[in-house]
Amino acid sequence: MTDSAPAAPAPPNPSTDRVSDRFVSYVLHLCETTRTRAELRRGVGLPVERCNYTHRYVVPWLRDHDDQDYADVRRAYYAVAALIAARPRTVREAAPDESLPVRWYERPNLGASLGQGVAKGVLKANSAESVLHLMARQSSDAVHRGLPALVQQLHNGGIAVDWAVLLEDMAWWNRNRDRIATRWLDSYFRTATGETDPAAPESAEENDR
Repeated sequence: MTDSAPAAPAPPNPSTDRVSDRFVSYVLHLCETTRTRAELRRGVGLPVERCNYTHRYVVPWLRDHDDQDYADVRRAYYAVAALIAARPRTVREAAPDESLPVRWYERPNLGASLGQGVAKGVLKANSAESVLHLMARQSSDAVHRGLPALVQQLHNGGIAVDWAVLLEDMAWWNRNRDRIATRWLDSYFRTATGETDPAAPESAEENDR
């Protein structure tokens, strides 16, 4: 492992054909370099305007892959890149989870991750529910501010986060908050109470964003 920035991003995994999955693969590759991981990590919890070290990595991606002019989309990309970079060593070194459902709407959202935390005793049910209900009333700015501590708590308890799902949910939060919040709550209660399916089925059309 070196401290120099990588010359080029890793090619996307052919099995990941969603833009969000390709971005996560891109950031995971960047984070193999100590210096780059540290630069991305500096953006944790910060608005785009204060993520001075993140621009060199995210701006070219947005230029080539997504809507760089929509503020919520850009904020979501910056936030997820920083959160991935901020993973503790134990999470970075863990074997990748190969058991994610193939269908997008079955993959775990943040509500499912919180439900897993409750089911495993990492989080108290009252606290997790309060967090979800609070988020359901907040703008994306407020949710972004609370994400770092929440994700850190999940990681400390060995609970994984599906970064691509989180990226898309945050990118659409201000435009579809009620639907996303409802999906998080559905997934939370299904998972926290021990049901095997962590996400309520939605139509492919609604989820194929």
